[in-house]
Amino acid sequence: MTNDQFENLRLELRRGCVPLAVLAELRREQYGYTLRKALAERGMAVDEGTLYPLLRRLESHGLLASDWREEDKRPKRFYHLSSEGQRILKQLSAEWETITASLNEIMKETNHGSR
Repeated sequence: MTNDQFENLRLELRRGCVPLAVLAELRREQYGYTLRKALAERGMAVDEGTLYPLLRRLESHGLLASDWREEDKRPKRFYHLSSEGQRILKQLSAEWETITASLNEIMKETNHGSR
């Protein structure tokens, strides 16, 4: 496997986790830059070109709400979970726990199939 192939698989794996990470991080209201920074500090760096379209998509699905406010003499768009977003976050978190438990069990396998 080449480095490019590994990188493609790594990005594919992370891509599915980003919406859950964003929803979880937005339990506390933040604007885009602070959200991006908080995610990066926790090991989930997300490009602006990925984050902002995702925020718009989550908001269009009713999972986020946002409002413009001035901070440091600049207008900033603050995002937070809607009540529907809170409900979906709870469901996705439960699904994440199921998936990670399954993967942890699968990863325990040794010698390609024997447990």
